[in-house]
Amino acid sequence: MADHEGVRTKSWFWEWFSWSGSSSAMLRAAEKKILSCLKTAYRGWYVDIGPVVGTSDKIWTISLNQDSPKTPIVLLHGLGAGVALWCLNLDALASQRPVYAIDILGFGRSSRPIFSNEAQEAENQLVRSIEEWRREMHLEKFILLGHSMGGFLAASYSMQHPERIKHLILADPWGFPERPVERISRAPMWVKVIVYIMEPLNPLWPVRVAGPFGQWLIEKTRPDIVKKFTPMLKNETAIISQYLHQCNAQTPSGESAFHAMMQHFGWAKNPIVKRMDRLNPEIPITLLYGSRSWVDNSSWETLKQARSSSYINVQAITGAGHHVYADRSETFNKHRMKRKTQRLYKNKN
Repeated sequence: MADHEGVRTKSWFWEWFSWSGSSSAMLRAAEKKILSCLKTAYRGWYVDIGPVVGTSDKIWTISLNQDSPKTPIVLLHGLGAGVALWCLNLDALASQRPVYAIDILGFGRSSRPIFSNEAQEAENQLVRSIEEWRREMHLEKFILLGHSMGGFLAASYSMQHPERIKHLILADPWGFPERPVERISRAPMWVKVIVYIMEPLNPLWPVRVAGPFGQWLIEKTRPDIVKKFTPMLKNETAIISQYLHQCNAQTPSGESAFHAMMQHFGWAKNPIVKRMDRLNPEIPITLLYGSRSWVDNSSWETLKQARSSSYINVQAITGAGHHVYADRSETFNKHRMKRKTQRLYKNKN
């Protein structure tokens, strides 16, 4: 009897701290409900990319308008997100060309392998996973659009595989500027102490610590994210907090890779601005950022100067924050790749 009680106590403890009301089935259901609001038919499937990081990695992929002969666009989400958060943009993008959105390896419904804890290697592993996905998809050339962390990876991928990129679209990208040392040195001691304590932890650890109350925590701490999707989901916006909970309550694989690449969350250990010279000058760049974003945009002017002889279109979207694709989705969607590309080649000719 004593042994039996001991097992029950251990199970209760594990349930609270490890089980958070999450499962792959619940994540699938939340994603399906969000994407059911799309007007364009979509297809979803797993792409087997082999032993890139784990023994058999798979990337969850959705596509729209796949039969169109035009250059496809590939979407890379930000930290803690997944394919469903592009729901405000997919119809508009698919009206122009084929669209592919993936759950980056380690996130969403994709495999969650153990990444390196070294910044450059973790970055390279993520870039290799994108390249293996491309090979399996037989995409020769495409437009690459990345938001936040996805923008960081999109830039890194473009440096390593420039022959594949027709146009690089950066939506409020993370990890571009160098971290200003004076910001932390001038901070009060209590701020420095909190930063020191929190540094070893993965960024989204509170969602998992909250256990089955993770969705409630997201709703209470980030109601702004939920409200962004009201135009499409109407009174069903609670499904967004459920989706985010399901994305982040499971093994923090990709999140750990981000943790390895980050420096005090807001900056990257290997910022893009220090290696922009590696980006092929023939690749056109469109940078869209929110005028109210928390992301450090001090490097945008540096980027323009560094690529003075190349095409780079930098635009601030008024009233938008970091989630520029959702805050002002209609404005964001108007910056369609077709028009940008036509204008680019018109100017070149």
